Amino acid sequence: MPTGQPTGATPTTRSLDVPGAVLAYDVREATGPAAGRPLLLIGSPMGATGFGTLASWFTDRTVVTYDPRGVERSTLAPGGEPATPRTHADDLHRLVAALGAGPVDVFASSGGAVNALAWVAADPADVATLVAHEPPLPSVLPDAAAATAAMRAVHETYLRAGWGHAMAAFVALVSHQGPMPEDWADRPAPDPAAFGMPTDDDGSRDDPLLGVNMRTLPPYELEVDALRAAPTRVVVAVGEESGENLAARGARAVAAALGGDVAVLPGDHGGFLGGEYGQTGAPDRFGPALRTLLAG
Repeated sequence: MPTGQPTGATPTTRSLDVPGAVLAYDVREATGPAAGRPLLLIGSPMGATGFGTLASWFTDRTVVTYDPRGVERSTLAPGGEPATPRTHADDLHRLVAALGAGPVDVFASSGGAVNALAWVAADPADVATLVAHEPPLPSVLPDAAAATAAMRAVHETYLRAGWGHAMAAFVALVSHQGPMPEDWADRPAPDPAAFGMPTDDDGSRDDPLLGVNMRTLPPYELEVDALRAAPTRVVVAVGEESGENLAARGARAVAAALGGDVAVLPGDHGGFLGGEYGQTGAPDRFGPALRTLLAG
């Protein structure tokens, strides 16, 4: 089995035209007879690059990864509206239709987990099992207003002061443990230099995390009735080391809303990473744990 380094089939890159965008996606065919459904590994704003190590644990399945619209290789048509979870859900529905491979199993992390929950609510026949890993969804929290304001404040800092200042505010937000204080959004943003980030504004405003997700995730409300009625097996998961940060609290609240328990996976929010983006979680434990979870 893998030891943290990707193995298995070399991915084949394809593209798909969808309304307002062209999606790039990669297909790793099973090395040998397929022993399970095709598996999609998705994030947001994380693209396909983030799932190389995790894909190496599933060489007995066809594994599909993709770049969400506006991320890495996927492009946007000029003048389009910022993508919402429902926009991404429609993209994923079209991707599975293009594959001709449904229903599929899905591991979705972070903003990708929010998008996947919206996808199952809209097109439940596409997905057999969804593992939704740490969806940072403020609308399900008891402190929804404060959490929403905190996320929007990151976006507003980005528009006002640029990447470094906004990323420092984001790091402070996701590092906070427990309910968001009501005055969090009114507090001064931290000094980006304290995080080793640039203090100058380069003028760009195209970051998909700070410019889009911090704006479009907070308004999305979990479609509880649709998810409960879906034939999809929905498993909500949290990292064992995540504590009570926003995404972990979101996972627990989503699981409670759907009437189930939260599953625990190794590591923290990036537990599946094996060096991608310079981050390493606990991939040698995460991969087997996810295999077990998908197997039910």
